[in-house]
Amino acid sequence: MGLIVLKFGGTSVANVERIRNVANRIIEEKNRGNDCIVVVSAMGKSTDELVSLAKEISPNPNKREMDMLLTTGEQITIALLAMALSEQGYPAVSLTGWQAGIKTESVHGNARIIDIDTERLESELSQGLIVIVAGFQGLTKEGAISTLGRGGSDTTAVALAAVLRADKCDIYTDVTGVFTTDPRYITDARKLLDVSYDEMLELAHLGASVLHPRAVEFAKNYNIPLEVRSSSEREAGTIIEEEVNMEQNLVVRGIAFESEITRVTVLGLSNSLSSLSVIFSELAKNHINVDIIIQSTIADQSTNLSFSIKNEDLNETLQVLENCKQRINYHQIESEQGLAKVSIVGSGMISNPGVAAKMFEVLSTGNIPIKMVSTSEIKVSTVIEQEKMLQSVQLLHNAFNLSGIPVES
Repeated sequence: MGLIVLKFGGTSVANVERIRNVANRIIEEKNRGNDCIVVVSAMGKSTDELVSLAKEISPNPNKREMDMLLTTGEQITIALLAMALSEQGYPAVSLTGWQAGIKTESVHGNARIIDIDTERLESELSQGLIVIVAGFQGLTKEGAISTLGRGGSDTTAVALAAVLRADKCDIYTDVTGVFTTDPRYITDARKLLDVSYDEMLELAHLGASVLHPRAVEFAKNYNIPLEVRSSSEREAGTIIEEEVNMEQNLVVRGIAFESEITRVTVLGLSNSLSSLSVIFSELAKNHINVDIIIQSTIADQSTNLSFSIKNEDLNETLQVLENCKQRINYHQIESEQGLAKVSIVGSGMISNPGVAAKMFEVLSTGNIPIKMVSTSEIKVSTVIEQEKMLQSVQLLHNAFNLSGIPVES
């Protein structure tokens, strides 16, 4: 007998029929002799509906109250799923995040898990119960309900698997695994049999929505094997672990892309050693994620600084820069929207020079201007015009022969 953590996303529990299907998948795992902890998201688009309701009340709703509101979505799902299991003769208990002992930092809307008290979970498991936990939520040290931000249910599942030393964590979703790129947009995308933690972490950070980066970090740090698989199809998914078999020795294993990117440029910035520290410290305090950063010194010994952010963070970013203008002494701020980020990822890039050059050549041949570039050992990211995003993904997918991976029979 082992311990398996299973996570089901919003589309997998979107209605009663799908909840019953999820119950059947859990029963299959239970009948194999495993203890089961199940983490679920809110049903379908219910979180979006709750956000819309809040926006009708206030254009800028209080973050604490938003957490109070949004966590009700997962509570509906856990209760219904526990009922569905009980109806089939499999005793289950539903627990909110705080009942499951999940403690977070004191941040609303994007909190991180800092500890999990497993006493309640272990007690319920010892009684033979299937434990259903609400994903995406926890409790601060002040006793306030908090949420974990986008992909929070993935993070909940992997964190529980880590702290309980689970044998495996299965992430059930509406796709059959991790693909070379998003198959909803690139029809010849292929499913990968396995992906390394590092590759998946890069893909997740760069826009691949199948897993959240925090979830992958937990899995890597605690060496928890993950499998991304379909909640409706009975087929093997994609295994995410430390060592993987490289399909056809592919140098590039996947292409991630993300729209709604803005480039912010700070012109005439003081060359003071503290200027960059001030800017990025203040942005971090306001929980604004900065991605690609480019700095250049100009003739009068001042500095121009460019960095990329999500469109939704632009107004807050401009306000932060305005608030610290006297401390960093810049001339003016410019911003450019209508951008996207396209990235190639593969651990084989470490030992294969020329991959970046090939990427740039492909984009140049496609008449796609590159606005910003960022590299690491296993990825190259470019910021381009959003209207050319899917064109560039298809060109790169073809150029690196990712459609050539055999489809499983």
